[in-house]
Amino acid sequence: MRAVIQRVSRADVTIGGEVKSAIGGGLLVLLGIEDADGPEDIAWLSAKIVNLRVFNDENGVMNRSALETGGDVLLVSQFTLHASTKKGNRPSYLKASKPDTAIPLYENMIARMEADLGKPIGTGSFGADMQVSLVNDGPVTIIIDTKNRE
Repeated sequence: MRAVIQRVSRADVTIGGEVKSAIGGGLLVLLGIEDADGPEDIAWLSAKIVNLRVFNDENGVMNRSALETGGDVLLVSQFTLHASTKKGNRPSYLKASKPDTAIPLYENMIARMEADLGKPIGTGSFGADMQVSLVNDGPVTIIIDTKNRE
């Protein structure tokens, strides 16, 4: 799994002109899923995201997590995170999972993040044409890949 995590002051996802989910301060997480992903990736990544210390403490130092601050999470599936641009100028998405594999993993990730965070999270709709709006706070943007745990 590959995630692009942005600390936001607000974010929302709109589908067909209707707002599906919106959050205030918290994390917007764009999530790419590949066939090699499984339950261990979900558990590790969810815990990493909800405990990621990217929110300011009383001294203005990024030392608090969404779990500690009560921040919201908006999780949006994005297969293009697994684009390969090695050959030519047209990205290849062969590494991105097909819906029959990716949807159950995405749904399990939602459930795990809600359990780890202790509250519901906002989501997009898998495979939908979505418009995502956000105000990146900082800006703070972090990329995490479960296959490259740096």
